[in-house]
Amino acid sequence: MCQGFRASGIVAKIKKNHTKDLGLIISDVPATVAGVFTKNRIKAAPVVLDMERIKSGKCRAVVVNSGNANCCTGEQGMKDALQMTKAVADKLGVAEDMVLVSSTGVIGQYLPVEKVEAGIPALFEALSADGFMDFAEAIMTTDTRPKMLSRTIQVAEKSFTLNCVAKGAGMIRPDMATMLSYVCTDVEADAQTLKKLLINAVDLSFNRITIDGDTSTNDTVLIMANGASGLSLEDTSVNEAFKGALDAMLVEMAKMVVKDGEGVTKLVEIKVFGAESDDDAKKMADTVAHSPLVKTAFFGEDANWGRIIGALGRSGAFLDPDTIDISFNDVMLVQNGRWCGAEAEAAATRVMKLPEFAVAIDTHLGVGAFSCWTCDFSIDYVKINADYRS
Repeated sequence: MCQGFRASGIVAKIKKNHTKDLGLIISDVPATVAGVFTKNRIKAAPVVLDMERIKSGKCRAVVVNSGNANCCTGEQGMKDALQMTKAVADKLGVAEDMVLVSSTGVIGQYLPVEKVEAGIPALFEALSADGFMDFAEAIMTTDTRPKMLSRTIQVAEKSFTLNCVAKGAGMIRPDMATMLSYVCTDVEADAQTLKKLLINAVDLSFNRITIDGDTSTNDTVLIMANGASGLSLEDTSVNEAFKGALDAMLVEMAKMVVKDGEGVTKLVEIKVFGAESDDDAKKMADTVAHSPLVKTAFFGEDANWGRIIGALGRSGAFLDPDTIDISFNDVMLVQNGRWCGAEAEAAATRVMKLPEFAVAIDTHLGVGAFSCWTCDFSIDYVKINADYRS
């Protein structure tokens, strides 16, 4: 249990299907907060508001709705975002700028803020230390299941806890955060340290996943730390333990997001090494991970390595076509840029039938390396997004 935090999720009837669509996390005491936000130049009203409010480094609560992105809604959208935070602040008895807000769902439609306001009493009534799963359900859009993790770490005679909740199944690519995610922890931290650790953890996790290559207008990752455990990040041993736990938790959560992607049947790690530089390795891994032809081959369980070679060649990275090795798990299919034969391809095809596997690419040009996680493109992905607004 993450001390001093409570959460809830209720049905406010924002969504047409009347599933949970309004969530709240509060800290019983003022918490230090840090965040990272979408790099999309078109930002939803809640993102704009949070980016301003988070400069104080303190907050007490975050309120989130699903079913409506409150994006491209002009002055009315900002008024609605402010009204959401005011409704929570008034009920909690704190200043409005101590409440952050997120929205997710369809872009361009005005938020039915009256439904949000009507749901606030029930939202507070449902608050519980065990309410994070309800919150996780309330922020879902096309997700098929809620995503929530909790880890308790022992340091000497004490312990601290991290809770992490995320949503994301489509409009996902590595570019800051790529979905909504909220981390609560009962360690004590200053905002600068917290933000540094969060940025590092996001770069190792959420910035290394892709489902469809699109960056959302609403991407937000927030971390709140309230110090209730009595442990502080100023303690070197606590800081090291916290960093390791946060990094590992966000990597696990990032994989959960990809596995629950729209129509996804495969989780695939793309590992590039032996590149001339880390930057070149990243270019190659990203290009392969985003290639629709590669991703449809994953869905068809077709070891069509020519699509991978083609993606590498257009990545902008320096490479030599005669030094490239490609393996599926431990099965080498391409060596020195040449096919290893029918037997190797049959073995690689068997690997591709697994729900999770890795594609390893060695260019034999240096020590540069980078890895990321992608998925397949299925028929269901097209169906889900063709019918998203209906």
